[in-house]
Amino acid sequence: MSKSLRSFPRSLVLLLIILTAATAGSIGFFVGESRGVRSVVPAGEGVVTGQGDIPDYLADDVDFKQFWDIWNLVKEQYYRQPVSDKDLFYGAMKGMVAGMGDPYSVYFDPEEAQQFASDLEGSFEGIGAEIGIKDEKLQIVAPLKGSAAERAGLLTGDWIVMIDGAETLGMTTEEAVSLIRGEGGTQVTLTLSREGTDGVFDVTITREKIVVDSVKWSIDDQNVMTIGISTFNHDTTSLFNEAVQEVLTKNVAGIILDLRGNPGGLLTTAIDIASAWVGYDTVVIERIQNESNTYKGVMAPRLQGIPTVVLVNGGSASASEIVSGALQDYGYATLVGTQTFGKGSVQDYRELEDGSAVKITTAEWFTPKGRTIHEVGIAPDDVIPYTLEQYQAGIDPQHDVALEVIFGTYVPVENETPTSAQ
Repeated sequence: MSKSLRSFPRSLVLLLIILTAATAGSIGFFVGESRGVRSVVPAGEGVVTGQGDIPDYLADDVDFKQFWDIWNLVKEQYYRQPVSDKDLFYGAMKGMVAGMGDPYSVYFDPEEAQQFASDLEGSFEGIGAEIGIKDEKLQIVAPLKGSAAERAGLLTGDWIVMIDGAETLGMTTEEAVSLIRGEGGTQVTLTLSREGTDGVFDVTITREKIVVDSVKWSIDDQNVMTIGISTFNHDTTSLFNEAVQEVLTKNVAGIILDLRGNPGGLLTTAIDIASAWVGYDTVVIERIQNESNTYKGVMAPRLQGIPTVVLVNGGSASASEIVSGALQDYGYATLVGTQTFGKGSVQDYRELEDGSAVKITTAEWFTPKGRTIHEVGIAPDDVIPYTLEQYQAGIDPQHDVALEVIFGTYVPVENETPTSAQ
């Protein structure tokens, strides 16, 4: 079985963008020569198979025999025996993919692959925060609304220095997730560093079952609907369509699409959402070296013409940037908030026969006008900071400005720059 995954965090690690595709051959296999491996095998485990000759294209440049030399050395000399061949094999696969130095290319062992699949279904046990690597630091991309992480005060941009005392420098997002997640009711302590705060501080959070309700909406007394999308997963399109029906039934004066703290999700879902404004026009462009693939909308533009504002911030990533970039390019919406995260690379995701999986970066995303997203992000039309003090006081200046934009009363402030945007 093979799936094509377009994503993201995981360095935005929970929810990434997936396309279905046909498998085009095998993923690959380790080759080499086996010699003298210990006969001791942990109970219940098999032995390594699939050892073949060194391929010609490697023979001149890489002595692949060293792989098996190290394997055998571990099996023969490591002081805690027996050594698990499965652990060595999966560890080697992880190391091979990590060798590319790309935080978005990851190998999942069967347990991790199963957890990743459950994430896309919108339910897991943990603290409820998206994490990712940015500026070579493990950071909070966004706490999920209503989650234990949000209640504990975690904010977008917080640098996770340690997890239960384990330093995160050089740690992958997958390794961090495995430490942060756990059975509901147990606790994890994060040591954080925050911009504008001296030193580091600890936050202890009780894990819980996280159920992601991906779409929520409400209509205020000015007949403006706010549609909040927390992630783009399997149920998002159907829930969003319910909101659209409400928009059309109530003949709303405007729409505020809140994508703040939305770390991404399924590409197909992002296209569905964008289609409500874009129609059948281009939503996003995928570039693979010198080739380009264009993904167009799939349904009629039911919301086109309704005044729309999209709220974004540094926690808006991947699929959120695809939707907001498309609506901004066509002029169907005004973007309000702060610069988005900048996750615009494409991952191909494949499930393997043993239940493991691998995702490899294969391309980058561009907006319909050809603007790059990766490591740049989407700049809002109106940059409105949202300070920690405002957040704690229950004041939402970005939402307030969105209302002003819809009713044509907003007057931009000259030279306004963001400070501590959330």
